Amino acid sequence: MADEAKAKGNAAFSSGDFNAAIKHFTEAISLAPTNHVLYSNRSAAYASLHQYDAALSDAKKTVELKPDWSKGYSRLGAAHLGLHQYQDAISAYRKGLEIDPNNEALKSGLADAQSASASASRSRAAPPPSPFGDAFQGPEMWAKLTADPTTRLYLQQPDFVKAMQEIQKNPNKLNEHLRDQRVMQALGVLLNVKFKAHGGDDDVEIPEADSPSTAQPSQPAKEEVKKPAPEPEPEPMEITEEEKEKKEKKEKALKEKEAGNAAYKKKDFETAIQHYTTAMELDDGDISYITNRAAVYLEMGKYEDCIKDCDKAVERGRELRADYKMIARALTRKGTALVKVAKCSKDYEAAIETFQKALTEHRNPDTLKKLNDAEKAKKDLEQQEYFDPKLADEEREKGNEFFKQQKYPEAVKHYTESLRRNPKDPRAYSNRAACYTKLGAMPEGLKDAEKCIELDPTFSKGYTRKGAIQFFMKEYDKALETYQEGLKHDPNNQELLDGVRRCVEQINKASRGEFTPEELKERQAKAMQDPEIQNILSDPVMRQVLIDFQENPKAAQEHMKNPMVMNKIQKLVTAGIVQMR
Repeated sequence: MADEAKAKGNAAFSSGDFNAAIKHFTEAISLAPTNHVLYSNRSAAYASLHQYDAALSDAKKTVELKPDWSKGYSRLGAAHLGLHQYQDAISAYRKGLEIDPNNEALKSGLADAQSASASASRSRAAPPPSPFGDAFQGPEMWAKLTADPTTRLYLQQPDFVKAMQEIQKNPNKLNEHLRDQRVMQALGVLLNVKFKAHGGDDDVEIPEADSPSTAQPSQPAKEEVKKPAPEPEPEPMEITEEEKEKKEKKEKALKEKEAGNAAYKKKDFETAIQHYTTAMELDDGDISYITNRAAVYLEMGKYEDCIKDCDKAVERGRELRADYKMIARALTRKGTALVKVAKCSKDYEAAIETFQKALTEHRNPDTLKKLNDAEKAKKDLEQQEYFDPKLADEEREKGNEFFKQQKYPEAVKHYTESLRRNPKDPRAYSNRAACYTKLGAMPEGLKDAEKCIELDPTFSKGYTRKGAIQFFMKEYDKALETYQEGLKHDPNNQELLDGVRRCVEQINKASRGEFTPEELKERQAKAMQDPEIQNILSDPVMRQVLIDFQENPKAAQEHMKNPMVMNKIQKLVTAGIVQMR
């Protein structure tokens, strides 16, 4: 855990996010408080933010934990140098060189500290005036910085304000802050000159203190400004030989995986399997190598090998606490292979269970579709496996016997079993519709009769069953249409002819208004529940037609010439809504 936090700190430092680096190094220190490298790295991060007091504290802790480590003295020297404690910095660098005489960083740091010390001594003796002194004088400096949109934001940063206050008190301190791009930006604002953040062909040169255009003739030449020391880098993570070997194997495994992916895309499956297998041998901490090989086996039709790899991936993934999406992927792949090897409806049960497990890990639309397809395939196979026309006929005959005995519930049971054995038999639907009619279950009977006609439009019994149910429901106009449709296929069928006659009688009776008040009230209430009747009555054109029939006989005669209007009027008359006199 500490190594992970340390790695995050190193990455943040490298990207220049020193505050984040400090946060991660602090977290690592809380987990490994005796690790000297962590204090060294945090010291470097503090120094990069010019927080030299904190950098010094961490550097001292580094040396305390690891007195024989030269890097600690490099951190210590850098912190002292940042605090202008030049002699202490020189002492720290020298101690480091005693441990590692050839360390270039220590040599460079010592030279910088000695140069800074000498420069400070000369400054104390006779500090030359800064050529930029006037730019930092008086309240005008703060007014200019506030007026500029860029430097106005810098004024919200305490370390910048502190640096500018130091320069204002002593303009000679400017050289100590030249590495701070914010100070350079501020100098440009104060001198009315634009400086770029990074060097380039168009950058404006910053005049040196000893420039002929700004230096006074009587003043001695300013000593050359020393080259700033490089920013401290975080110490690379120290790893054991075992960890180094493991890291190298992981890198090789990733290369093998990439090679396997490339081979898979080219349909070179044998080569892909070799690469994935090698990757698995090099690194057993990544189940993607296993699931990728399983995908190749699936593509090759080696379903048993695919299933074994998926089981292995799930088991290893549980041990590693792998991403739940990876577990779900392995389970989905296994389910797909199980579907491929399924030969009967029972075989689909394992695939369905596997898809359901995958969805509990991660709800993926593709997995959900595969589950729905598997369930449908299982149901279709069950029907195919149960299909037996001979047994269906036997069950239908048993239903007929019970029907003759007026044992209608028992008859329904056998007709239903007959349909399970042969769902395409219109006779079973017709017979069950007759049973439902006897039991008063009109909607169920009507549904069976319609299914019977759908399966065999030429089967007369389907029309007689449907017409009888509609007649019983007092939907005489619909029953008449059903009987007439049946007569198209069987013109001499006596049952259909009798049905037409009965319907016409009832329709004529309605036209003459021969219903009793109770019958009329019942028919009207039933008709108002019919969507077709509701649509006719809500039609503005038909409402005007009905008004004309009552108030405008001439207009009514014109309406009677329209077949569509008269058809709707006839439906209203049959329903008892309109009475003709």
